[in-house]
Amino acid sequence: MKKLFAYLALGVAALASNTTAEAGETLDRVAEKKAMVVATNSGWPPQSYLDDSNELVGFDIDVSREIAKRLGVEVSFETPDWATLTGGHWQGRYDLGVGSVTPTKPRAQVIDFVGVYYYSPYVYVLHKDSPAKSVADLNGKVIGVETATTSEDFVRRQLEIDAPDLPPIEYKLEPGEIRTFADSMLPFDDLRLGNGVRLDAVIAPEQTAQNAIKNGYPLRVLEGEYAFKEPLVVIAEKADPEWTAKVGGIIEEMKKDGTLTSLTTKWYGKDYSAD
Repeated sequence: MKKLFAYLALGVAALASNTTAEAGETLDRVAEKKAMVVATNSGWPPQSYLDDSNELVGFDIDVSREIAKRLGVEVSFETPDWATLTGGHWQGRYDLGVGSVTPTKPRAQVIDFVGVYYYSPYVYVLHKDSPAKSVADLNGKVIGVETATTSEDFVRRQLEIDAPDLPPIEYKLEPGEIRTFADSMLPFDDLRLGNGVRLDAVIAPEQTAQNAIKNGYPLRVLEGEYAFKEPLVVIAEKADPEWTAKVGGIIEEMKKDGTLTSLTTKWYGKDYSAD
């Protein structure tokens, strides 16, 4: 973890020397308005989703509110599509992105990685009636993933996580067909129809899969087989190294004082904040 934050700090220092934007731009805006705008998702339970009262709730929402509390500002939320959230060039529309984003090399070119706030194993999700017992049993099958995510990068063998000291990605799966979906829950909606009806498996975060199962989806996780494991980061526009450093310090405090342990346990049933 210390090595990872040192690596991120080097990236911040490089930005400080190379950016043409005015230093302190985002930090000054948030301080002046005493409010910040967070870009997140609206349909990714339990990370962030609309409850029965049409209010945004979830782990990422609680994290955002805690960051705002420690900054002494109010927080509001916007829910752009995933490509916009991770594509940078926000032009001041959002101050921060809290959407369980994986730090990949392509994303590092367009957004800042403020800090790692938890980790996620990605799993193979099957219909409960699937006879599959190993990844090899899924070779040649129809695999569903959310588009423009690390799930899709992984199944296409293009995943490049931008963090040191992670084990190399192992590609064991040879899919027969890859089907992409615009929302994180849509692959599960197809898989729940039955084994092989539309999909044979879905690759998704363990937290999302377990939440679907908890909510009655007739699914199971392939035991003993992770697709890959990844760190998740809060992100910011490449405009203000001071802002990146400020929020990064808050995330580190939340990790050290147990806040992230409490929040991951609250929403996922176990601590995903530790390396």
